[in-house]
Amino acid sequence: MKLKDQIAIVTGGARGIGFGCALELAKEGASIVLSDRPGSAELAGAADAIRALGVRCLAVEADAFSREGCDAVMNAALAEYGTVDALVSVPAYNRRASFLDYDGEVFDGILRSCLLGGFHMSQLVCRHLVERKKPGKIVFISSVLARVPNARCVAYSAAKAALNSMMQTMAVELFEHHINVNVIEPGWIDTPGEREHYSDETIAAEARKLPWGRLGTGEDIGKAAAYLCSSDSDYVTGTILPVDGGYRLKHCRNVPEETA
Repeated sequence: MKLKDQIAIVTGGARGIGFGCALELAKEGASIVLSDRPGSAELAGAADAIRALGVRCLAVEADAFSREGCDAVMNAALAEYGTVDALVSVPAYNRRASFLDYDGEVFDGILRSCLLGGFHMSQLVCRHLVERKKPGKIVFISSVLARVPNARCVAYSAAKAALNSMMQTMAVELFEHHINVNVIEPGWIDTPGEREHYSDETIAAEARKLPWGRLGTGEDIGKAAAYLCSSDSDYVTGTILPVDGGYRLKHCRNVPEETA
């Protein structure tokens, strides 16, 4: 129970990677503030699943892409628990299209979701931590696509690369406050969003080509988030942690030589 008595906000936490992170933090004893978009069909069920682990969970419907929504999450957390110790910032979405055809408004929206939403929520949490003179943990969910170019993902890749850079600048500025700021870079993770883009057959076939022979899971990312939110990572800050089953190195594998 490495996170017992800790209060953690997980934004974008009702499904996929966010839900996986919230579950793993809860398994380590954290009380959770679970935020998801207004009207989320999954939020209530996700909160019930977390409470079933024997920890407290406050479900908050809010637009975490906006300052107003992030304010609502923070205010709800403080009203319920009185303080916050950690943030796992997950919200993002992707729309695939070629660069030449990419819609400018969609590009703007993805930047807001991946980058500005993370900025607003983390700034609110860090201001609280500094005001209370307490250490804390900030974890952003980025992507290997921040560093591995992938066609038809120009906005998402740019936003995640910017998120990585923002994280490192934050880490430097927050050294003196002992607030750890880190990024997790998931590889190809089996999420509802991926299922919207690819069929079950395509995912199964492509998964077999990956170094680990499978797609990652929300649990894989959640375990890394739990580590980065725990005291085990007190000496880790400004770090980009790939959790990708070798995705970014998949073309580096040894090919056996053919024999005559």
